[in-house]
Amino acid sequence: MTSLFLSGDPKADALLAEDRFALLIGMLLDQQVTMESAFAGPAKLAERLGKLDVDEIAEMNPDDFLDIFAQTPAVHRFPKSMAGRVQKLAATIVDEYDGNVEAIWSDGNPSGAEVLKRLKKLPGFGDQKAKIFLSLLGKQFELQAEGWQEAAGDYGDPEARRSIADVVDDVTLQEVRAFKKQQKAAAKAAKAANK
Repeated sequence: MTSLFLSGDPKADALLAEDRFALLIGMLLDQQVTMESAFAGPAKLAERLGKLDVDEIAEMNPDDFLDIFAQTPAVHRFPKSMAGRVQKLAATIVDEYDGNVEAIWSDGNPSGAEVLKRLKKLPGFGDQKAKIFLSLLGKQFELQAEGWQEAAGDYGDPEARRSIADVVDDVTLQEVRAFKKQQKAAAKAAKAANK
């Protein structure tokens, strides 16, 4: 089993390592919260639901699911919108992949470009998030899809410290944080220069 360092919580990381649906949910939640908080979210959900069952989540009453999602501490700082996205993600996996999450990157022996295309079709996965998740699969889960590094763009670079895909310990976590801080500062400076 792969050992991960994504949430900072060994129990949450163990769930992410063994359950690809949990991993996908963590990536979906990685928005407007810390990376650790996003990837700790699936463990909170699993604890409250008893387990993460893609069919069960897809079919749950949205209000009931939101109540579980919003319990203190909430799974995400925007419980209503993110609970809806998690349910849409589950429904898509059930409808498109018969509930088999791993089929997204394994069904038909797809290339890296095809896996990226499939990821981008998932609710809540834009180009950047899809590339980061593809890179996470390649770097930490030994994804065999041909050309995944090229499809992941800069995130596929083995020396990169740009995203959660590159976090394997506290040192790499700090390097990724520093990179993100630098990117934000550069974007802010560019915006100020264009005023």
